[in-house]
Amino acid sequence: MADIVRKVSYFAMDVADKPGEAAKVLSALSQAGVNLLAFSGFPRGRRAQLDLIPEDITSFKKVLSQAKLKVRAKKTGFIVQGDDRPGAIAELMQKLADAKINVTAIDGVSAGAGRYGAILWVKPQNVGKAAKVLQAF
Repeated sequence: MADIVRKVSYFAMDVADKPGEAAKVLSALSQAGVNLLAFSGFPRGRRAQLDLIPEDITSFKKVLSQAKLKVRAKKTGFIVQGDDRPGAIAELMQKLADAKINVTAIDGVSAGAGRYGAILWVKPQNVGKAAKVLQAF
């Protein structure tokens, strides 16, 4: 099976870098039935940044508003899913490198059952070119 690449909208949120902050956000979304396609969290200075990729943006924004949680403006990234194999992400990165597209960040994971997934970000001016190179839908 060929890799599937989707262009997605994501939202970044700054939270305190302390136990329970991500759980608070994720619990609010879960309790409201909001599904996330991907999530990433990491330290950023003295705070932490959460990147959230919701399946349904309208429901996501509604829940955040009700919970008084703020996110930055919508940005675009990519989700890649496919059959796991040696070099799967290397192939992906090489395609982008050959097109002279710098990857801002990437997270890859084995999803089990012979599958892998990745989320990646490029600069806004490279989103269209990256979508063509990766044949994203």
